[in-house]
Amino acid sequence: MARSALMNVMTQTAMKAGRSLTRDFGEVQNLQVSMKGPADFVSQADRKAEEIVYQELARARPDWGFLMEERGAVEGKDPQHRWIVDPLDGTTNFLHGIPQFAISIALERDGQIVAGVVFNPATDELYTAERGGGAFLNDRRIRVAARSKLPECVIGTGMPFLGHGDHARFLFEARQMMGETAGLRRMGAASLDLAYVAAGRFDGFWEHGLQPWDLAAGSILVREAGGFVTHTDGSKFEFVQGDIVCGNELVHKALVAELKTANAAFRGGAKVASPAAAAVE
Repeated sequence: MARSALMNVMTQTAMKAGRSLTRDFGEVQNLQVSMKGPADFVSQADRKAEEIVYQELARARPDWGFLMEERGAVEGKDPQHRWIVDPLDGTTNFLHGIPQFAISIALERDGQIVAGVVFNPATDELYTAERGGGAFLNDRRIRVAARSKLPECVIGTGMPFLGHGDHARFLFEARQMMGETAGLRRMGAASLDLAYVAAGRFDGFWEHGLQPWDLAAGSILVREAGGFVTHTDGSKFEFVQGDIVCGNELVHKALVAELKTANAAFRGGAKVASPAAAAVE
């Protein structure tokens, strides 16, 4: 597949940062047995990968700005273009030697995401998409799954953890989804979860409390793979707002409906009951 000049810059940058993370990932696995633990080492790996991405993209497009997890916002001379970067999505996985992490790079143009790359160096899987050009995994065209009924679907999600997220709301949502789907999966890296939806591995995905760099690249992957992306209440998706639900047209619609049911029950303090359970009763 012939890539555009822009996509070449993005993929080469992601792969260069990926080589750095791969080397550090091997060291993290060795550090698991130490008393101190690998946390300090992982934060260094994260910053090193971000520096590689920053230097490579700034060299290629010196006037464009950045929004990065560690560095924050960096204004550019060109107000129309901004790179949105997570140099290590799935830090906890990386910390524990779990090979489910990624570098995520997106390009924002006039407030819209127009290109995205998600690269997992541990599995050598490179997901790419440009607006209007489709989505690809290692240069092979990908599409969202075609399943139409939730009982047949595996759905990805993100789970709140210590000190983060609305635990009570998630329990209502998870209980509702568990009663309606073939299974839930919590993999620990939102950019890859969205890439999995684009590739048809997950039938859908939802999560709250995400950051722009978690969502930007993955959201265009899903859309270019034929999927629907909105906020969890079904409203128009804006990557800066932090919550997302996606899937093919029918699965997306069903997930939005289930989330509305769960959240109505949560707000009302009621038990979550599935339509199937209600019919049996």
